[in-house]
Amino acid sequence: MTRTDTASPAATSATGLAAVRADIARACKDASRDPAEVTLVAVSKTFGPEAIEPVIAAGQRVFGENRVQEAKVKWPPLMAKYPGIALHLIGPLQSNKAKEAVALFDAIHSVDRPSLCEALAKEIAKQGRSPLLFVEINTGAEAQKAGVLPQDADAFLDRCRAPYGLTISGLMCIPPLSEAPGPHFALTAKIARRNGLKLLSMGMSADFATAIQLGATHVRVGSAIFGNRA
Repeated sequence: MTRTDTASPAATSATGLAAVRADIARACKDASRDPAEVTLVAVSKTFGPEAIEPVIAAGQRVFGENRVQEAKVKWPPLMAKYPGIALHLIGPLQSNKAKEAVALFDAIHSVDRPSLCEALAKEIAKQGRSPLLFVEINTGAEAQKAGVLPQDADAFLDRCRAPYGLTISGLMCIPPLSEAPGPHFALTAKIARRNGLKLLSMGMSADFATAIQLGATHVRVGSAIFGNRA
């Protein structure tokens, strides 16, 4: 069972991390999966070093941020201080931020349109860096959300590979808040299977156990580690 803390982020983050790790291990056991197959992305957006450093000290090395600009200010000093950090961009990416994103992030979870594919392909070639790329699927067809519609996913993945020459490693989804997440995770996993994709970025603080049951390889957990955001 996941948890949501109400105490200050600095006081709860290391304790929250331990609880989330235990929950992931339990979910993997229930699903007959190896916990090593599931990467915990600790979502540190809006939190400062005082909340993040206890989590790093407890051994966490994979972190998620929503905005390029916030990450660009916050993370270089932390990455210089703590080796081996992997930074994942889990929020929407503007095409004009592709250069900065490719330079800073080890994974981008929000590939969702041809203009972004073109910008990423250009920067990957120019910089010689190859972050993991996930295509975001808008499983609920929500107008306010980014992402490729499920019925368009196969064709979009084909376009990512040619003409853009991108290596797509997996899919990401964020189910609608008002609906049970399981069918959305199952649909994303089905699209991934038929396209030969191994990685699935699915599940957040409230539903990552369900996501693990349905094949998630990356779970994005923020509030259950750091506490509620202001």
